[in-house]
Amino acid sequence: MRIIPPNSIVSASFTQNIADLRARATVVAEESVTGQYADLTKHLGGRIGDAMIGKKALTDIEDQRSLLGVRQGRLDLVQKSLAGIQDRVDGLATQMLSAIGTGDYHGQSVVARDAKAALTDVFTALNGRHGDRFLFSGDETATQPFAGTEQLLADLRTIAGTATDAADFETQLDDYFYSATGGWQTSIYRGSSVATDPDSVTATDPALVELISGLAIMALSGSEDNLALFQQNPEIARSGAERLSSGTTSLVNLRADVGIIQERVAKSLETLDTEQTILNSVYNNMVGRDQYDAASELKQLEASLEAAYVLTSRLSNLSLLNFLR
Repeated sequence: MRIIPPNSIVSASFTQNIADLRARATVVAEESVTGQYADLTKHLGGRIGDAMIGKKALTDIEDQRSLLGVRQGRLDLVQKSLAGIQDRVDGLATQMLSAIGTGDYHGQSVVARDAKAALTDVFTALNGRHGDRFLFSGDETATQPFAGTEQLLADLRTIAGTATDAADFETQLDDYFYSATGGWQTSIYRGSSVATDPDSVTATDPALVELISGLAIMALSGSEDNLALFQQNPEIARSGAERLSSGTTSLVNLRADVGIIQERVAKSLETLDTEQTILNSVYNNMVGRDQYDAASELKQLEASLEAAYVLTSRLSNLSLLNFLR
């Protein structure tokens, strides 16, 4: 029968004790950093289910916050684009009406050139996007809504060339812009007139179409194009200015509608903040570990480990020969 020396038994006991202390120190060190108990099942017992429900609720809030953040970002960009359009066309209608009223054809031509440049800027603004998503393309979010203004102006020159009088021009113009089979939706706007996203604004919105149609008429009413129909019927240019003015007013209302949605999203985020604060408090009360207490325990464990290492070292040197000395 093999006899195990007593010092071996004691040494093995100390070794196991050291392993237990090191394992506990690792857990406590983690708890002192995270502020939560590492073994929630052991700490909470039968309340672990409630804690998991609270954790799930917090995760759901983060998911909702992420979605609302995306909506907020898109709405902000839409609002900025619309604001940019409004600023760009501001005053042009008044300038055109003033030039027509005083018979200042040179001044009218200057406004026409500015209107043509503004039309390009409006198209650029409506090509805005959020990430890979074009904001004004309706459900065709991967499609850039506009290529340029050249085709639009060419189409209107053709209408001006075929129209019999100012009234016929206005009739053809309305069909071009507002009919589903008109040139605006079939050859100029490349997005979708349908938007399943309730936050979306498409370039077929009546406010934008009216503004663009007025701007395009004004762009063709100067000496650069020198259209006979426009020269013979100055009311066409006046009508364009009035369309632009009316479209600008409608644009203000459209921006207000977007602003209402922005406010709702902001309030939803505030509500989530409140819910998160409450849920965090409840959850932390359940799973939270006092970090100061954890740090104190860690220091005690480190001291115990140091003492255990010292004792183990002494035991390893203990023998009958050393004892007899």
